[in-house]
Amino acid sequence: MNQRGWPQSHRATERFEKTGLPLRQFAALAAFEFSRGFSTHGRLGFLFLVASATIELSRRYATRKLFLRYPALKRRAKVSRRSAAKNWPGNHTSEWFRSCFKFIALCLCVSVAMTVSAHAQDLRWGGDAEGGAPYLLPDPKNPRRIIGFEIDLMDSLGKQLKRKSVFVQNQWDGLIPGLQRGSYELAVNGIEITDDRKEQVNFSIPYYVCGEQLSVRATENSINSIADLKGKTVGTLKFSLAHRLLEQAKKDFNGALEIRSYENQNNPYDDLTNGRLQAVLMDWPIAVYYSKPNPKLKFTGAIIGEMQYGIAVRKDDAELLKQVNEALLALIRSGELKAIYDKWGIWNDETDKLFAKLSQPEQKSDALAEFTQTVSAKLTWRERLKRYWGYLPALLFVGAPMTLLISVLGMALAIAFGLALALVNLYAPQPFSWLARAYVELFRGTPLLIQLYLIFYGLPNIGIRLSPIVAAVIGLGLNYAAYEAENYRAGIQAIPRGQMEAALSLGMTRWQSLRHIIVPQAMRLVIPPVTNDFIALFKDSSIVSVITMVELTKVYGQLAATYYDYIGAGILTAAIYFLMGLPFVRLARWAENRLATDKRVVTTSKKRWLGVGAKPV
Repeated sequence: MNQRGWPQSHRATERFEKTGLPLRQFAALAAFEFSRGFSTHGRLGFLFLVASATIELSRRYATRKLFLRYPALKRRAKVSRRSAAKNWPGNHTSEWFRSCFKFIALCLCVSVAMTVSAHAQDLRWGGDAEGGAPYLLPDPKNPRRIIGFEIDLMDSLGKQLKRKSVFVQNQWDGLIPGLQRGSYELAVNGIEITDDRKEQVNFSIPYYVCGEQLSVRATENSINSIADLKGKTVGTLKFSLAHRLLEQAKKDFNGALEIRSYENQNNPYDDLTNGRLQAVLMDWPIAVYYSKPNPKLKFTGAIIGEMQYGIAVRKDDAELLKQVNEALLALIRSGELKAIYDKWGIWNDETDKLFAKLSQPEQKSDALAEFTQTVSAKLTWRERLKRYWGYLPALLFVGAPMTLLISVLGMALAIAFGLALALVNLYAPQPFSWLARAYVELFRGTPLLIQLYLIFYGLPNIGIRLSPIVAAVIGLGLNYAAYEAENYRAGIQAIPRGQMEAALSLGMTRWQSLRHIIVPQAMRLVIPPVTNDFIALFKDSSIVSVITMVELTKVYGQLAATYYDYIGAGILTAAIYFLMGLPFVRLARWAENRLATDKRVVTTSKKRWLGVGAKPV
């Protein structure tokens, strides 16, 4: 419509709308910079508010200029304001959302660009915050903050490299695989420099050296060295030099030494205090923090062996390795690294000698020479298959029997106790029924791992000490009893009520009716869910490795960490789990058909798989 005082084309209107674009771009940059210290949710909320305000201001600014240029539009706007309000959801809302979307997209682009730039300047390094003192640990005063001498070390190293030190959490036994995947640039968490690890990654010059310290109870006087450990039970960290030394001692003793490997540092000393262990062999800094302050424990004997900690770098990061070595040398010469060790109370003569001899050729550990020759060689496919074949004795004859034993015993406890809980829930007086329901909800609603920790590490505080296998069976059994109780409750309630009434009318007691009429039928109905629960328990048995149980998954972890072969050993372990579970599935199906009321199952001369059962006739 061509009228005087009106814009003659759509382009004329767009010319005024574009005047607000610089304002929006400036607001996006300013908002992002201002919100850098906010949390993720706070940043998004702040950017959304800024987007709304900026869009509204730019719209008002453009509208004002448009009205000044075309006065007829202002008069027309007053007339049509009421009709425009009626069309608000359809027209203005979509326009507002489009503008808001453009603004937020611009903010995200700026955010990604700045984040990528910041990450390029960050020195990302991996460690395990559960490693414990003095390496890495949550600050007791502020658990959200990670402290430790390696935190101080990496902060100082980052300053030397003029890069911000950024800690990346990773499980300890997965630090080197995570480094190879590119999750971080460096791996630092008390990683011992060994020849087998040098085949996987490069190491910096050593930044700390120490030995292994033997700890015993304060009343123990017969143990002073590894030679005195024959016939004893000793705890240590898994995949550590101490574990390898104990394995060698076990061979020398012809198996007369029980080794219990742990995931973290404090649990071995707790078990030593509670009498589950006779000794603990750990790195000297760990012993200083967890054994020396305990009045019930003491150091015994001299320092055993020697090991060096280094910073792990990927093979293809030669330039970064050079920079790290130069930064470490600068920290050593300036005395800053010694000050960090003095702060944490771990400065020792070995480290002092190390810093004085860094220019000399590195000395290899004779104790690991034979081991490293075995695991560090490049293998052909034939040799690799031969190694896989060598995995089978440990997996089949050490891990698999223990997994099968604790699974069967745990399920037997779960079935018996679960049936008792179901009967109490349905037929006991109200207080006992409430207790049974509370038990079911409590054990179903809390993690199995927490329950195992409470049973194995919590009960000794009240005088109840259980062996690892007993604690594992009880933990699995009590947890799965809650699930079995619900299965049996559903099975019992599925039986028609008239059968109980008929049994009572025939003179049977309630107990006799349950025993001979109701429960047998319910047992047949719940065979499928009980079988599923057994398979789940069979797989959950891998969790008991945290309480020093050496079962199938624990053996797999030891093999994988020793040879850095997670694929081959993992496939073998998964296949063993699968094959061990199949017979139980087949047995459950046979029992279900055998107990069926509408079919009769007979055994023919033709044997089926495993020789159990036959087709229904």
